[in-house]
Amino acid sequence: MYTDRGQSGQCAISDNNQTTAMWRVDLESIVSISHIDIYNRTDNFRRPSSYTSRMAGFILYVSNTTSKTDGYLCFHEIQTVAGTPSEDQRINCSVHGRYVIYYNERRPDVDYPSYYSGFAYSELCEVEVYGCRIKAYFGQNCSRPCPINCQGRRCDINTGHCLGCVPGYKGHRCEQVCDEMTYGLECALSCGNCSDGKTCHHVNGTCWSDCDTGVHGDRCQHECRFGHYGRNCMNTCSKSCIVTNKCNRMTGVCDGGCKPGWAGITCDQRNDRDCESCSAKVAIGVVVAVIIVLIGSIINVVILKRNHEQVTLKRNQKSNPAAKSKDVSDVSMKQYSEGEEQSKSDNYMYEELSRI
Repeated sequence: MYTDRGQSGQCAISDNNQTTAMWRVDLESIVSISHIDIYNRTDNFRRPSSYTSRMAGFILYVSNTTSKTDGYLCFHEIQTVAGTPSEDQRINCSVHGRYVIYYNERRPDVDYPSYYSGFAYSELCEVEVYGCRIKAYFGQNCSRPCPINCQGRRCDINTGHCLGCVPGYKGHRCEQVCDEMTYGLECALSCGNCSDGKTCHHVNGTCWSDCDTGVHGDRCQHECRFGHYGRNCMNTCSKSCIVTNKCNRMTGVCDGGCKPGWAGITCDQRNDRDCESCSAKVAIGVVVAVIIVLIGSIINVVILKRNHEQVTLKRNQKSNPAAKSKDVSDVSMKQYSEGEEQSKSDNYMYEELSRI
């Protein structure tokens, strides 16, 4: 306990002529804090002393690191009227933390009240931190357990109110589940499109049943992949879409309409009116194809037969040259005889016609 609040006593006094001053204490572990008592330098004079101008405007943080910027602002002493703060301060600060940080400054670009000192000082003689070292308990004797749904089982040491809830819960004691269509930490996230507009699991956001139209996934927040549509994206877009398998992910309506010969919302119905002309075109195409095939086959047969006769004739000529000459002579004589007979016949008919 402090007994001497002077410069040569029990106080921790910073250097002179500084623009900033900071003091920090390590509580060695994260504890649940109720309040902090501060006793400033007085040089054992009657209070208020002249040293109050040096502590004017001080700030108090509680942090889990050695940096004040990571901490929670417990107190900022700002005078609104001319006067001086008290050398003795009790600061209520129900938080969890490891470091208590005292900070003050006198920035050259700021106009401070006339009773502020020209430089910043830290002149603390006693700092007392009250709270519970036992995690997850609160109350005067640190004997009452914090509510089970408090985040990290941390609660206000005085009231037992949670300093944050686990995902899926809300309220001072985190006893209430998230409202419908919300889930997660602080119930700040929105449910996806679960089937029939139902809410999701209040903790992780998964849907209790299938997804609604146009979405899929555990939380029903992903749009259907290309070529799929409908509830839980279970349906496949029609191949009869003008752009194959491309349709509205909600309704299945084909983008750009249906291919010729197809109709319906999802292009799954035959269009008879269009198919009459389609059938006629198909029939004509089939007949033309058949005719082309037949003509080609006949030509091939004729060519093959002629080639075969020529090959056979050449072989016979090579094997029997005399037969070749005889055959040629016989053929020539035959052609001459037939020509002579034809000539006689022609003369006869000419004579008969002359008589008439």
